[in-house]
Amino acid sequence: MKKNAALIAAAWVLLALASGVEADDQVASAKATAGPQTVIAIWPGAAPGSEHAQQREQTSLFPSGKFSVIRNVTQPTLSVYLPDPAVATGTGVIIAPGGAFRFLTIDAEGNDVARWLTAHGIAAFVLKYRVAETPVDDGAMWRDIMSRLASTSAAMSSIEADGKLAVADGQQAVQVVRERAKEWGLAPNRVGFVGFSAGAMVASMALLQMSAPQRPDFVAPVYGAPFGAMPAIPAQLPPVFIAYASDDTLVGEKVETFYSALRQAGQHPELHVYAKGGHGFGMNRQGTSSDHWIDDFYHWLESLGMTGRVGSAQK
Repeated sequence: MKKNAALIAAAWVLLALASGVEADDQVASAKATAGPQTVIAIWPGAAPGSEHAQQREQTSLFPSGKFSVIRNVTQPTLSVYLPDPAVATGTGVIIAPGGAFRFLTIDAEGNDVARWLTAHGIAAFVLKYRVAETPVDDGAMWRDIMSRLASTSAAMSSIEADGKLAVADGQQAVQVVRERAKEWGLAPNRVGFVGFSAGAMVASMALLQMSAPQRPDFVAPVYGAPFGAMPAIPAQLPPVFIAYASDDTLVGEKVETFYSALRQAGQHPELHVYAKGGHGFGMNRQGTSSDHWIDDFYHWLESLGMTGRVGSAQK
């Protein structure tokens, strides 16, 4: 009985990830045709640690049938979305989708976010990072995911190991975007990182790495945090934006722990706790205040002077 109840709970988590309709009319109208200008590999040759990987990347339909996910990724890439030069601000954001390091929710937590940002003058780079190998058969893969989600402790037990290569990809992505900033019309000191769920761990670990020059200039973990043991919090971190829903039973406590650790280390992160939204709200519309997280994120960027054009007067 307890096992059945846990599996039902896991099913509800999966359904929550697939809930909602298009989040923004501007994004929805462009979605059918707007794609990245280019897609680039982030590592020269085979990605370190995946030289002998045998699995083949594949796209699978989500159980709800509403959208697809990408899995068995071994060759990480950045999909480059650049804004119209007439509105370009010189700010860029790397975006890491979520998916429990088993798959990537590449649209609602990736491409749709990128389209919204470019419409507002911000360049976006969707990171397709490496994830753990999963069964080729879709049914077997989703049964495995549901079994893991049925127990939060089981889902978290191996997540540090599962995310090791993804974290390396996130740090490499920051380096690549900075190196090519001039080519893409970016200021090298205006490169940020947004991550969702597992992708928020990737973003957080890019923030917390000990090499200050290689950190992003701002970071936004959305319903996610460093999972497992809390890493040391370096001094003088760049600005941090944290957002999650208070009814997120999957990672809500982890996010709260991360926020507390930052505060205890003397940091002052921006925190948005939405009354409802569950886990995985992304760019979905559910009729909750979490629908507007990206507006809050943009207003926060505005307060940092990141939404005005480079060289223009800032407030």
